[in-house]
Amino acid sequence: MGFLSASTGLTRYRLPDEVGDDVLSDVLLRLKRFAFVDIDQSMEERSFGWVCFDDPLDAEWATAGPEKGPYLAFSLRLDTRRIPPAVFKKHWMIALRQRMAQLAGEGKKFLSKDQKTELRDQVRQRLLTRSLPIPAVFDVVWSVKDNRVYLATTNTKICTLFEELFARTFEIEPEALTPVVLGVELLGEAAEGRLTGFEGSLFVPARDVGADRADPAGDHTRDSGETAP
Repeated sequence: MGFLSASTGLTRYRLPDEVGDDVLSDVLLRLKRFAFVDIDQSMEERSFGWVCFDDPLDAEWATAGPEKGPYLAFSLRLDTRRIPPAVFKKHWMIALRQRMAQLAGEGKKFLSKDQKTELRDQVRQRLLTRSLPIPAVFDVVWSVKDNRVYLATTNTKICTLFEELFARTFEIEPEALTPVVLGVELLGEAAEGRLTGFEGSLFVPARDVGADRADPAGDHTRDSGETAP
């Protein structure tokens, strides 16, 4: 889900370093340098990079530039080609039986470990050529005025991928706005020790299991209306 959807989950970042004019003046060139490369006609299993915010198929920003008023908007596109394990197992068994039948005709009985590895690679490559990559797009909005960046996902792996690619593209490492980071911003650096020293609390009283086991009939006696001697 992107920022133009009715609702979306997002991860917020801050840029701890001042962004220089040399970076802001060539944002489009930097995006194009790390733009998404299509893998539909190849056997690559994964490809990722930046694309146009207005059109995820546009990696040249012919549709529109990234400038949106006081914001910069672009998207991270990730295409992944996957082979379901059950599909691979089926075709691996078919290829293995065919290979064993061929060996039997040659008077041989076994495949070496290297031959099995080679056969697995052949099956995998053949299946990759027959499967289409699955695209996923995650919108990015950068508020230049206050150095805030918003990523339209909370997936940990995607966030890590975004952070690494953003740092390579703009030579700035984004820092996730965790509760501790926000607290330090509001209260100052002196409060960091107190904020990081908090421990989790249980909001439900712990049940005394030992007492229940010691007197399993206690509640029954009270519920039945009998008076204990």
